[in-house]
Amino acid sequence: MGFKFLEFIKPFCAILPEVQKPERKIQFREKVLWTAITLFIFLVCCQIPLFGIMSSDSADPFYWIRVILASNRGTLMELGISPIVTSGLIMQLLAGAKILEVGDTPKDRALFNGAQKLFGMVITIGQSIVYVMTGMYGDPADIGAGVCLLIIIQLFVAGLIVLLLDELLQKGYGLGSGISLFIATNICETIVWKAFSPATVNTGRGTEFEGAVIALFHLLATRTDKVRGLREAFYRQNLPNLWNLMSTIFVFGVVIYFQGFRVDLPIKSARYRGQYSSYPIKLFYTSNIPIILQSALVSNLYVISQMLSVKFGGNFIVNLLGRWSESGSGGPSRSYPVGGLCYFMSPPEDFSKIMDDPFHAFIYFCFMLGSCAFFSKAWIDVSGSSAKDVAKQLKEQQMVMRGHREQSMVHELNRYIPTAAAFGGLCIGALSVMADFMGAIGSGTGILLAVTIIYQYFEIFVKEQSEMGGMGTLLF
Repeated sequence: MGFKFLEFIKPFCAILPEVQKPERKIQFREKVLWTAITLFIFLVCCQIPLFGIMSSDSADPFYWIRVILASNRGTLMELGISPIVTSGLIMQLLAGAKILEVGDTPKDRALFNGAQKLFGMVITIGQSIVYVMTGMYGDPADIGAGVCLLIIIQLFVAGLIVLLLDELLQKGYGLGSGISLFIATNICETIVWKAFSPATVNTGRGTEFEGAVIALFHLLATRTDKVRGLREAFYRQNLPNLWNLMSTIFVFGVVIYFQGFRVDLPIKSARYRGQYSSYPIKLFYTSNIPIILQSALVSNLYVISQMLSVKFGGNFIVNLLGRWSESGSGGPSRSYPVGGLCYFMSPPEDFSKIMDDPFHAFIYFCFMLGSCAFFSKAWIDVSGSSAKDVAKQLKEQQMVMRGHREQSMVHELNRYIPTAAAFGGLCIGALSVMADFMGAIGSGTGILLAVTIIYQYFEIFVKEQSEMGGMGTLLF
């Protein structure tokens, strides 16, 4: 039945805008150029305001998830990568639950990817309508039907641009994927801004600089008690401080250290005698996929909960899903959960909040570990990286595991791959929680995504360099 559904939407996939696969091998310097152009278009869209919106001085309902979803409030990138990630999350879960049957042939995979893109466009339109109709850009009655339609069209076109930019990189014209590039850029931008921002904020203790490093010099210069000024620079509340910055650097180092953990399985050629190699199974076998899918789940739950809270604030079921409050102290006005399911799925803001409500911290810890392990385990079955798929790939390359026949390769790989996926997911969840509890800038999830993505790009660069034979050959 699932396969018939994919066949049913096949005619719709044929009319979707598509980036053609390159007909020749793209050189590394061309890939760098296309990646830079893609990033430039994304950054420009992040700065172009939506035409027709009214003043948005109200609390930002999506403050917590903007960094992870590469979105920017009030601009063309309002939705960010949310539609792509949400469609990927739902389609992969449907395929994993066998509700959608996806074959192993390239044709079936292409059809599944087309369905994912179509679903992403539908979600873009749906989210655009919800954002406008719930009054995020002003009361629809005051804005007018024509302007509302214009805002929806702008958001849809911007969402389509993001889809095509992601496809452009994934088809081989650039490096990595658009989703990874946009997330890493957004998170790194946030970290740099919060470390060196020259913007001033009136906190009630006088005017302070937002950037942690600039605030350090300012406090040391203006405070007569230098020890107190230093303590304030390290532990000030509601604004980035030096402890947050040092925690961020520490988490970066820990994640990079864990990236090196792997098991090398010895393999040999079935065709040529004496040709030996190894197949690496990394601790982070599914890379950052679990944390991306977990972020998509939480972000969509946040969106639904906040939309319902605006319309049905006193309803028991709505309050059970999440109760929200607004805060504007020492920074941009934002909404944050204070009760319900969303509260327990959100990280404690700092160590004092953990002490005040340890039950919240415990539930959040269990949720992060469980969801990351689940998504990691589910991903290997639908992404072509399960033991069966790896054995098939090795067989096609005429490689076998030393000491094992072809028939026993799947059994041997099953000893490592599912364990690496589940345990790697647990480790990613635990590292994310650790970063949150330490107060790292950009949230634990964001830091983890940034590090894993940057490390992926480093691996791509090293691989290309080894193939081309040096830095000079690679770039020139």
